[in-house]
Amino acid sequence: MDLFSRSWTALRTAVAELADEDFAQPSGCAGWLVRDLVCHLVIDAQDVLITLVTPTEAEPTRDAVTYWAVTDTPPTGDDPLDALTVRLAAAYEEPGLLKFHLDDVGSAAGRAAELADPALRVSTQDMVLTAGDYLVAYVLEWTLHHLDLMAHLPNVAEPPAEGLAGSRVMLEKIAGAAFPTSWSDKDALLVGTGRRAPTGAEKAELGELAAKLPLVIG
Repeated sequence: MDLFSRSWTALRTAVAELADEDFAQPSGCAGWLVRDLVCHLVIDAQDVLITLVTPTEAEPTRDAVTYWAVTDTPPTGDDPLDALTVRLAAAYEEPGLLKFHLDDVGSAAGRAAELADPALRVSTQDMVLTAGDYLVAYVLEWTLHHLDLMAHLPNVAEPPAEGLAGSRVMLEKIAGAAFPTSWSDKDALLVGTGRRAPTGAEKAELGELAAKLPLVIG
């Protein structure tokens, strides 16, 4: 729960510190500018709020790891929902309005997470899981999107080290294998999710795991 808050606060702070011109730069998400990514974060924050106020008495069907659907097809940005996000982001016109909306909804999502009972069962996307597992799953979401935010903006501060480490552990559980111990957490996440291609040397280090990559999660 605490790691969720630290990761989410760091990501929102990074967005708040962006210059207006940064919003027109490409992000690490295929087909999305930074403004599109930030608009997606607003939608993510809304999803957190909705999920945390959707309790259920049903038995959990997923945990923080199995919450994620995994494919081997990287996104192109042409998905209808992705395209809708681009249109919504453009409607803001002024970066300041997008910043304000993320701060407003994002702060509420952060408070809701802090107040949530980790044992509470919640329902989302036809899945049932505890609020604690749901929020742990979102640490991976925040961390990957923080890396997406800074993909072409070198002055943006990196995600919290503990968020990178926790996300690596989660990705390794999803993969069913560990990344080379010599790799940084950041490199493991970028290569593991297809955000950058491995070098020849890195591919050799991956061994059999290379055949499983990229792990496109969503």
